[in-house]
Amino acid sequence: MSFLEYLESNLPKTDSFHPHFNEAIEWILKAGGKHFRAQLLIGTAKAINPSCDPYPAALAVELLHAYSLIHDDLPAMDNSNLRRGVATLHVKYDEATAILVGDALNTEAFRVLANSNLPADIAIKSIQILSKNGGLNGMVIGQAIDCYFENKKLNLDELKFLHLHKTGALIAASMQIGAVIAGASDKECDKIYEAGLKLGLAFQIHDDIIDATSNAQIAGKPTNNDTFKNSFTNLLGVDEAKRIRGELEVKIVDQIQNIKVKELILDLINRYLKG
Repeated sequence: MSFLEYLESNLPKTDSFHPHFNEAIEWILKAGGKHFRAQLLIGTAKAINPSCDPYPAALAVELLHAYSLIHDDLPAMDNSNLRRGVATLHVKYDEATAILVGDALNTEAFRVLANSNLPADIAIKSIQILSKNGGLNGMVIGQAIDCYFENKKLNLDELKFLHLHKTGALIAASMQIGAVIAGASDKECDKIYEAGLKLGLAFQIHDDIIDATSNAQIAGKPTNNDTFKNSFTNLLGVDEAKRIRGELEVKIVDQIQNIKVKELILDLINRYLKG
């Protein structure tokens, strides 16, 4: 079963007389995209233990990530009208719908994990990882720093802190949860998490490069949108950003010990981080 098939069979919905709430949830979840974090969780878990079932946890990560995209696109934040090649929720429906769908997906992620068929200790560990990296000490503080310091220049260490939290934390959490579900040792899970942080940073640098050099049709979202934001290309220029991305790729591969996980990461780097 592919993750997309699993997602389509397990779309969140509520019984109510609201005219389009379920439709709005389906719109954002089926809008396309790579489902990268969910695929990363599944790939990591299956590389370590092919017989495990990572799909509910992957769905939880996808729901949390979708919530973050909805809120990131809101007028109070990036004010974006395009995501994954389609209209953002506040554009297609309205701002209240977008905020509340985001809220619903955020909490639904943890309901899915809590009600999964994972052993209780694994489910709790997964909830701890996702809540830490998706919340106050992870993605949320990264987003808060990104919004507050717009039009205020950060240095390189501050920029790395921002994006390790805003982007890297949830990517690292996806890999770590996959390893936990697969039964990897605490030491291996920690190493995979550290590699995931570097992978997240590499992806953010790549996203900055796309924003600076591509167009909306190719990227599936508005480009040249980070002119006033703290991005690696704004701080360092495109060529230096590419150089740092390349250094990170080498460190990521060196840090992964499991051969099959290493192959997974190499494949992702070759597919998504080249160019």
